[in-house]
Amino acid sequence: MKVLIIAVVAAFAWGVSPAPRTAAAQQPLVIKPLAEKRVAVLPAGPLFWYIANFSTVALAEAAAGPWGLVAESAGRVWLFTLGPAGGSSPSGSNVAELGPIPHVVAPEYLLRINEASGPQGAVTPVHTHPGSEAFFVLAGEQTIHSPHGVMRVQAGRPEAGHGADVPMQVSSSGTTDLLSLVMFVVDATRPFSSPATFPPGVR
Repeated sequence: MKVLIIAVVAAFAWGVSPAPRTAAAQQPLVIKPLAEKRVAVLPAGPLFWYIANFSTVALAEAAAGPWGLVAESAGRVWLFTLGPAGGSSPSGSNVAELGPIPHVVAPEYLLRINEASGPQGAVTPVHTHPGSEAFFVLAGEQTIHSPHGVMRVQAGRPEAGHGADVPMQVSSSGTTDLLSLVMFVVDATRPFSSPATFPPGVR
């Protein structure tokens, strides 16, 4: 009973309903929201996520602009900034730039950072988001299964994900435990995540 309760709680932390009973034996990927903010508009042009580390939260918050999010993960302080290519954080340690991310149009936007973790085989239910997501894996390997195919993101390799309303299932597929940071730009007027199914022929 305790295992089932943990699975249900972890699934709702991701923002979707638990997986069907046939998949109940699978361990759920643990999803932890780290930071989010609503914004009325996005920067003009193709958008990229720029990632930097800072020695303290205060320094990161001082460097964060209107499209910056500060989070703590893996014992480090992170600043995620959405903007055009070539961004930088002079007062921080530059880590990665990823994009361009899929274009999103909405009346209002939610920027959000999630942390995903779990052992090999841990998985989310099939779900959709009303916008784009991008991945930066700190440890292990993250696999994203969708109608577009299978995307494998290894540690240290930033990767832009799919656009709005694409059914997907995310799993830990490496030989070591997964720890991943996931960046979202979604329509703030819609549910952050919704249960979904794959089209016929997609497994």
